[in-house]
Amino acid sequence: MCIVNLWEVGSLAARLEAGKLQFIPLGGLGEIGKNMAVLVHGNDMILIDAGLAFPEEDMPGIDIVLPDITFLLENRDRLRGVFLTHGHEDHIGALPYLLRQMSVPVYSARLTLGMVELKLQEHQIALHPASRWLEPGEVVRAGSFNVELFRVNHSIPDACGLIIKTPVGTVVHTGDFKFDHTPVDGHVADFHRLAEIGREGVLLLLADSTNAERPGYTPSERTVGKTFDRIMESAEGRVIVASFASQVHRIRQVGEAAVRHHRRVAVVGRSMENVVQKAIDLGYLNFPAGTWMDIEEIKNLPAEQIVIVTTGSQGEPMSALTRMSTADHRKVTIVPGDTVIISATAIPGNEKYVSRTVDNLYRLGAHVVYGSDSNIHVSGHACQEEIKLMLNLTRPKFYIPVHGEYRHLVHNAQLGRDVGIDPAHILIGENGVVFEFTRDKGAMVGTVPAGKVLVDGVGVGDVGNIVLRDRKQLANDGILIVVVGMDAQSGLLVSGPDIVSRGFVYVRESEELLDEARQRVKTALNQLEGNNLSEWSAIKSAVRETLGRFLWDRTKRRPMILPIIMEV
Repeated sequence: MCIVNLWEVGSLAARLEAGKLQFIPLGGLGEIGKNMAVLVHGNDMILIDAGLAFPEEDMPGIDIVLPDITFLLENRDRLRGVFLTHGHEDHIGALPYLLRQMSVPVYSARLTLGMVELKLQEHQIALHPASRWLEPGEVVRAGSFNVELFRVNHSIPDACGLIIKTPVGTVVHTGDFKFDHTPVDGHVADFHRLAEIGREGVLLLLADSTNAERPGYTPSERTVGKTFDRIMESAEGRVIVASFASQVHRIRQVGEAAVRHHRRVAVVGRSMENVVQKAIDLGYLNFPAGTWMDIEEIKNLPAEQIVIVTTGSQGEPMSALTRMSTADHRKVTIVPGDTVIISATAIPGNEKYVSRTVDNLYRLGAHVVYGSDSNIHVSGHACQEEIKLMLNLTRPKFYIPVHGEYRHLVHNAQLGRDVGIDPAHILIGENGVVFEFTRDKGAMVGTVPAGKVLVDGVGVGDVGNIVLRDRKQLANDGILIVVVGMDAQSGLLVSGPDIVSRGFVYVRESEELLDEARQRVKTALNQLEGNNLSEWSAIKSAVRETLGRFLWDRTKRRPMILPIIMEV
């Protein structure tokens, strides 16, 4: 085992005197995605993952959701390193926004760091010079923490958990994991190291809860490869496979099946192209020469020799597959005889987008393979029996379920009780809770800021609850803009009110309604005592209240009402 002493601050004696270890989740508890957590001992902190989440249905216009990093910014001088478990967006997607505000080393396995470099290039951010990739079993010393990567199985190569040795005790973080005995790349999870560390003694286990509701075991990723084989063998035309760009194992199996059935593979979608090229450069995708081709080459080959790998498995409006399904893609047109495989399950909230894409593909004459019964997708997360195995291998004194919605955490906690962990030593919390441990005791002792930061375009955090409320109101009931002109000297109404409607009613078809609305506003303004331009707030309030009551009585709708007063 190799120990690399990259960064150490303060004397060991001073750190040991603290005697307490804190675990602070900033994201990933009570939710799917946005995974980020801090370990604190004395004057030292390390960060585990820096992920994003995708917007929910009640977040119109929002592109991504980030964890609140206020606590990190306030303690940036104590942060010794960021340790990443794997290269999925919900674990690395927030990193550019973090590194834009502080400089700190980043450590991960090789492919994970390669994908981080791709993201940082897009944001024009440089990695800290001490950043580097680690082999499983290698140890980095970061302040009072010795951090070791151990191999697990997931839906992306180089997925790892963390063994973190502290002066208080050893912490094991599983990352996203499952136990796959026949993994695509041949690298099984490091059972021996987990058993060894379990014998040495584990103070705290932090384990993935995503599939904690599901009994049994998660199927092997290789089962998907068998389905690809079967489909390509029988397909008479082109085969188009939609998947997440980061599903390198899935892309590898598509390529292997294509080679066996004498097909060539083209990649469509910018994120997919970038990840595939990085995986090829790093040696994670090795195929015979001529397997990969440019998308322009598909016009020169017969349909039965073509496979296209693309983005759009979630029905994202601007993704390549969605544009193909609406005949709006510049280079790929769906034709009868095409077989389209949607190799993913819909993220909650995306079901309607996926269904719309499937419908459109059928309209164009394609044969579509999708859904959980088609064996074209398996989860990358452990089910109940695998979580129990992780618990029995590590035998922790304390247990905190992580990575999941609250019901997932509760189910995971029950698995801890099932294998014999003291119920008093199983702690369920939410983002921002401070869990504090000594060698013998663990408790929740406080909170830190841990909300959601919304990203809209280039704006980070400038859209909050008030703006979202306004957007939802606009989407539901539209807007009325009421323009009145008032004399600057006398405060009397001299023009208007003029009403502009957007998303509420069509003006030509609702002239009578809007004429009556204008008259109601004019009457309300004339009744204001001492009608004076210095009381603009009273004038605007009168317009909103009068018009709001009238429109609700007549339409049972509440559009946003925006009064504009012009001095004449």
